[in-house]
Amino acid sequence: MTKLYALAIAGVLVVAGCAAPEQFIEAPVELGDFHLGYNVVIADNAQKIPPSRDATPEEWEALLTAEIDERLGRYQGGKYYHIGVSVDGFALAVPGVPVVLAPKSAVVLSVNVWDDSKNIKLTPEPKRLTVVETLSGESVIGTGYTQTREEQLDNLVFNAAKALEDYLKSNADTWFTEGPFTPEGLPPLKDISGLLSPGEGPEITEGEPVSAPADGT
Repeated sequence: MTKLYALAIAGVLVVAGCAAPEQFIEAPVELGDFHLGYNVVIADNAQKIPPSRDATPEEWEALLTAEIDERLGRYQGGKYYHIGVSVDGFALAVPGVPVVLAPKSAVVLSVNVWDDSKNIKLTPEPKRLTVVETLSGESVIGTGYTQTREEQLDNLVFNAAKALEDYLKSNADTWFTEGPFTPEGLPPLKDISGLLSPGEGPEITEGEPVSAPADGT
């Protein structure tokens, strides 16, 4: 068993009978002067951690970009902030040993955030986000049995965008405080997308903790 896959399933054994929460995007909360600028997702170096179903870099990039746009595009502050996401590795569960050892789907991301007006990177090092599928009753026997590959991808990218939003919220009092807090007068975006390659994420080390995203959000 490889390191990332061991991480992805560690600590996420599911209690049977949990209802699968409906996926929805709740009303945005205060995020200061945040206004999404460039949203760059790179998956060229994503490692498929066996046993896993296939997913192409193009699929990860298209799905994650759209989901991040939908979630973070709701915030209408007065300053642009750019997001760079690298997909470092993933496992899409295949049919496995039922009940106890059924494999879980997971994706590992590295995130960088830039302040456009100051032309600086706010994240000293890429922030690693380890995201697992939403836990539900069907997860007990493994979504490799109960979900298609496309459903697993949709589940993970939804949770990944939510985890990214939560990370931004946890830093809002430090990063998004200068205003203006409304979008009036925002200048056109500068063409700097070529500078926003997220780069390689931190090395994945066996034994590091994995946190599941909040259910239902």
